Amino acid sequence: MTTVVASMAGNVWKVLVSEGDTVKEGQDVVILESMKMEIPIAAEQDGVVKKVYILEGDFVNDAEMLVEIE
Repeated sequence: MTTVVASMAGNVWKVLVSEGDTVKEGQDVVILESMKMEIPIAAEQDGVVKKVYILEGDFVNDAEMLVEIE
């Protein structure tokens, strides 16, 4: 099991996965927006999305949990 975390503080612009979705390593799962830039956050392993911790529009801090993959 692994947790995808924010690489920087910013707003959650788009959540690209839902709980139960199958993802591949390197697949974008969330897009953050910071300083008018879109920052894609990718899965670090293949698996199934167990939990999505954030909603579109949320503000997240650096290293905050976004998605859990099993």
